[in-house]
Amino acid sequence: MNTFEILVIGGGPAGITLAKRLGKHYLTGIIRPEPHSMIYCAMPYVVESILPIEKTLKKDALVTDSGSKLIKNAAKSVDFNSKTVKLSSGELLGYKKLVIATGAVPVIPPIDGATMPGVYTFKTENDLRTIFSIVNKGLKHAAVVGSGAIGIELAQALNERGVDTHLFDMADHVLPSLVDYDMSREVEQELVKKGITLYMKSRISSVLGRIVPETLVLDTGDTVRFADADNCSQSDSEMPVSIVVFAVGMKPDIEIFKGTDLKIANTGIVINDKMEINIPDVYAVGDCAEFTSAITGEIALGKLATNAVPMAKVLADNLLGGKRVYAGFYNGAATKVGKYYIGGTGIAQESSRIDVATGYSELTTAFPIMEKAKPVKLKLVVEKTTEKLIGAQILSEEPVTDKVDLLTMAIQNGTTVSELRDLSYSAQPYQSFFPANNLFVAAAEDAVRNLK
Repeated sequence: MNTFEILVIGGGPAGITLAKRLGKHYLTGIIRPEPHSMIYCAMPYVVESILPIEKTLKKDALVTDSGSKLIKNAAKSVDFNSKTVKLSSGELLGYKKLVIATGAVPVIPPIDGATMPGVYTFKTENDLRTIFSIVNKGLKHAAVVGSGAIGIELAQALNERGVDTHLFDMADHVLPSLVDYDMSREVEQELVKKGITLYMKSRISSVLGRIVPETLVLDTGDTVRFADADNCSQSDSEMPVSIVVFAVGMKPDIEIFKGTDLKIANTGIVINDKMEINIPDVYAVGDCAEFTSAITGEIALGKLATNAVPMAKVLADNLLGGKRVYAGFYNGAATKVGKYYIGGTGIAQESSRIDVATGYSELTTAFPIMEKAKPVKLKLVVEKTTEKLIGAQILSEEPVTDKVDLLTMAIQNGTTVSELRDLSYSAQPYQSFFPANNLFVAAAEDAVRNLK
């Protein structure tokens, strides 16, 4: 039996980070059940034919170049007492320290018709290859359930390929985990302009069809039927003319640990701020773990690669002798909808359970006199009692991730809106609004007024 000093179950972003940081120092093994580790957020662009699928497949060398061993197999069970992992092949691997980085799997609601051919999720390489193949063979209709970043990007990709696309969400606006209602209006208008049919405040209660999906039944009793379902041959379930894709959320991939001594809560494995769990010499990082908001200290969802990687870095540094702690989730994120780039960080006004004030600004990305100046809109969310910035949302016709990151830094540092109002900023005709004002400062000034 091979025994590793560090054995990691999972080869996604967290697993790769651990391999790169630990492989030169410890005998490290990475167990990965998938054929490839993928750039998941690029998957919609394969469907849209912007990228070839090969560009979304990470090279194994990301693991092996560090000296770590890549084990292409699936972990079937773990015995924490004997410190062994049993693989699907039957092989046993020993470990001195074990890291659980199994990630998350898509949620499919327990509704009638959810298991029929033509109903999919969108997370794995197999999901991508299946849906891409169906689109290439002439898919006519698609319903995407869930208007988060992945759902909204997939809906756009399908629409761009000429598929009649319907987008559903239980929330009253798109991107409900990223922005508030008032920051989603232009995004929804852009989707409709592109030809995507929106169904907000709509819950799917069942999927009906003779062989593959033909009709969606809502919890209100209303139905959505694909236009030419009666006239289309649905006999070949390998090439349906209509599909349903669920993108409604993720749950931790921890089935193999059920029944063990591992402490598991509603949204994942319970960890502390050093990624330690209730079992000695075992750690958990990334989407499989439950942790807290860095802002409120309460349990929060944070199933993002941009959270998994920092968690893995904290653990790796500590395994090398460091004493780092992980502060928690801020959940800065962004997406693109048509001509708009939209991002958010921290706590939204709608989801806040504390008393908040807001501040807004609308300027341009360059001097308004410049031909390439684009509109940009910012919303700040401020805790009234402390006057600290706790959230921000931004909409622009130019990329916004740099601004989202700066706003996240302001939240991390406990910046008050009065301090943000006093920001010393730069200006240049191609890169900013006039020197007379600044996007952050203008929104902070508005928030300060609204605190009174």
